[in-house]
This record gives sequence, structure tokens and C-alpha cells, in this order.
Amino acid sequence: MKKVALHKQHLEEKAKMIAFAGFEMPVSYTSINEEHLQVRNSCGVFDVSHMGEFSVKGMHAKALLDRVCSNDIGKLVPGKAQYNYLPTESGTVIDDLIVYMKAEEDYLLVVNASNIDKDFAHIWEANSSIGAKVENLSDQLSLLAVQGPEAGALLQEFTHVDLSQIPFYHFAEASFGAIDSVLISATGYTGAGGFELYCRNSDAPLLWSMIRSKGIRPVGLAARDTLRLEMGYCLYGNDIDETTNALEAGLGWVTKFNTNFIGSEALLHAKKVGLSQKLVAFKMLDKGIPRNGYIIKSGEGKTIGRVTSGTLSPSLGYGIGLGYVSLSASEIDQELFIEIRSKELKAVVVKLPFVK
Repeated sequence: MKKVALHKQHLEEKAKMIAFAGFEMPVSYTSINEEHLQVRNSCGVFDVSHMGEFSVKGMHAKALLDRVCSNDIGKLVPGKAQYNYLPTESGTVIDDLIVYMKAEEDYLLVVNASNIDKDFAHIWEANSSIGAKVENLSDQLSLLAVQGPEAGALLQEFTHVDLSQIPFYHFAEASFGAIDSVLISATGYTGAGGFELYCRNSDAPLLWSMIRSKGIRPVGLAARDTLRLEMGYCLYGNDIDETTNALEAGLGWVTKFNTNFIGSEALLHAKKVGLSQKLVAFKMLDKGIPRNGYIIKSGEGKTIGRVTSGTLSPSLGYGIGLGYVSLSASEIDQELFIEIRSKELKAVVVKLPFVK
């Protein structure tokens, strides 16, 4: 099993470690609720160095990304990031990712840890007829996500870049304390604000030490999951995968048909003939916690879908979830029933995010 560069530090922090995507990762340090509210209300730091990073460079870089990515790469400028996904020929989702444009003909792709090898093989194959310079940097880089409303103020002393002037989904590359060339990105997976910091593995212990010196407490992957669910962000392997149609998953907003990307014809066809189901957000009206795989039923007791993600929201105090339901049951305020421990408990479709 792989270990991130900060494995020793996590053990020293007495983290509970679990196997995740081929890595030994910290799932929690104290309690999930405590860590969740810490990020939502103040600030916390996640080590997400298990994520994958690919470099795509050269005069054919954009042509390759136009082919494999769903979104409009032409909208990027240096210093801007873009949410994206890699479609299959049939219009399902190989992975979702972030594309950073570092300079002209120089991009960084950040992919999910469980999909690193699969994604790289897919991009490499597509590149065989295009000729961009593609490199897997995943084993060379560490990534710390400092998330929460106080993140900018706490981190500001370490860099000359005015963090308050980095818009959402933009980034800067600058020195950070004694570390040169840190990519400081105003992205995140919590909806609480903050920054993601990319550095070389050799610089990760110093970066961690600087962050911890500001009293920023570590947070594990369990709270990361509850935080992202409160915002309605998809989790690969739960809410999206190679069996889910990207449009049914609500990814139409990052599906641009001005390029001939892989799967574009299938997605155009699906858009034309209409979708059969849709990913919706729901909150529990009855007391109960929805979980992945639970059956969703109509008021008449008919099975109309399944839960893909669910939890007891630490911020709200009631059950929330995402799930695929038939199109006729997908409207806001539609009443649903979630089968939990042989009981059909009432829920209602709501608009995202759960936490405003």
C-alpha cells in the first residue's frame, strides 16, 4: 500500500488510518462532526496527496484536451482552472477532474486517486494520434487543502500573493514561506472557501509545519465526505462512474458541444431523445440516515431509484442525500420515500446546496 509524504506526521497526530484508493490515508483525527464543523466554521487542513496529477504540454496540448475533456478548454487562460470530466464513447464518466492552465501550451490535470492509472491510460491512448507531451506527476507532488472561511487570513503571511484577490477557480504560482513554486489554488471540495496547495513531496513536511504553526488543525477524509455532500458535490464511485450518463448526473453545465470530444455524439443523442433518470438532492423529513445503495420509492410504493450518497448532516442535524430517480420524480418538492431498515421514510427533493 502506498504512503503519502506526510504519513509520519499523520501517525504523530494520532490519526485513524484506513486503506483508500491504494493509499494509507487519515480518515479522522478526533470526531467526524468536530472536524466537519471546524472546517465549516473556521479552518482545517486535509492531506489529499493521494490525488493524481498529469502534465500536458506542447503545441498539441489543447487539441488533446479538446478530445478527452467535456468542457470548453478554449475558455481557459493562464491562471484559471476548470471543472471537467473524461467521457467514454457512450457518454458515461471515466472520471471528473480539474484542469489548470499554467501557461500557453502548459496544463495540469488533477484526477481522483482511484482512477490515476485508468485515466492516464485513456489520455495516453487518445494522444497516440495527437502528439502532446504527457507526463504522470502523481508520485512527485503533494497536495494540502486548507479549507474554511478563515483560511485566507491564516495563510496570508506565508506569501506575497494577495490571497483575497484570487477568484474562485483561479490560482497563482509563488513562493510560500521558504518553499518556492507552490501552486496556490482557490478551489476546494468543501464549499467552505479556502485554498489547495500543490508542492513537491520533499517540501510537504515544511508546508505542513507552516500550516500547523497557525493553529490550523488536521481533518480526515470522513469529514471531507460530509462537507462535500452538504454542497451536493459528486463523489466518483458513488454518484458518477462509467455506468452513469453524464447528463443524467447533472453534468450538462460542463458539457460543451463546440468540440468533437470523445462521447459527444452519444451525449447529443441522449439530449435529443431525452433522459430516463436524473441525479437529485433530497432531505429526510422522517428521522433516518440514507446510505449508498438504499432504495428510493414513490408514494405508491414503486421503486423509482437508489441513493448514491447519504449522511446525517453535521451542519443541519438531519439526513441528506443524493440519488438517481426517474425523471417524473425529479422535480423540487417532490415527495420520496427512502427504504431504511425495512421502513419507508419520507424525504423531499430539494435544491442544492444543502448548506447555503
